[in-house]
Amino acid sequence: MKLIECINTWQGEGADCGKRMLLCRFKFCNKHCSWCDTTVKMRALQEAEFTIKRLQEIIDEEKTGLMITGGEPTFSNQLIQTISMLNKLVYPVANVETNGLGLIDLIKDVDPTKNVRYSYSPKLFTEDDNNEAIEMATKLKDNEDVFIKLVLSENDKRSNSFLENVVNIFPTNRIYLMPLGKNKEEMFSNAPHMFNMAEKYKTCISSRMHLVYDFV
Repeated sequence: MKLIECINTWQGEGADCGKRMLLCRFKFCNKHCSWCDTTVKMRALQEAEFTIKRLQEIIDEEKTGLMITGGEPTFSNQLIQTISMLNKLVYPVANVETNGLGLIDLIKDVDPTKNVRYSYSPKLFTEDDNNEAIEMATKLKDNEDVFIKLVLSENDKRSNSFLENVVNIFPTNRIYLMPLGKNKEEMFSNAPHMFNMAEKYKTCISSRMHLVYDFV
């Protein structure tokens, strides 16, 4: 595997928040988000190679789950590597954080007996992005392993519009809302709007523990 980061940490977001995880971060992505966790690392670090054997040793030694993130785990040949990790490694739970690019193909090729949760976090820069995200949510609404993880701020009209529509399609107990923020201050300023929307649409909320407690 070619990864830009491979560390033991905790899941900071979503349905498995707080669980101990081996974080495997891919470098490349089809989107260019200003808030991306990988942006600084892409400038600062080179990819390193990891074998399946070595990743399994870390999981066994550290008693972790597996978190695959990016970048975008389903972008280009990273999709093949993601499928390989999910199918070949043994873990109690795995999370894949994705903007949805190759999510359908990923789900199709991963062993269904594996305990994998797919965290779909659409990036909504255009109206076409919104339409594609609604289409994706419609396709995956019956898959209980897929969760929507949506970042909100009061001024982000597209994300708010997507939420208003997706709650009529996708089970709200699998929708997690998070406040927009690159740091604690920005995140806390957007939290009231996130809570209001979660109450209005009866969704879940997600902590962003890595920002609250300042861990990687």
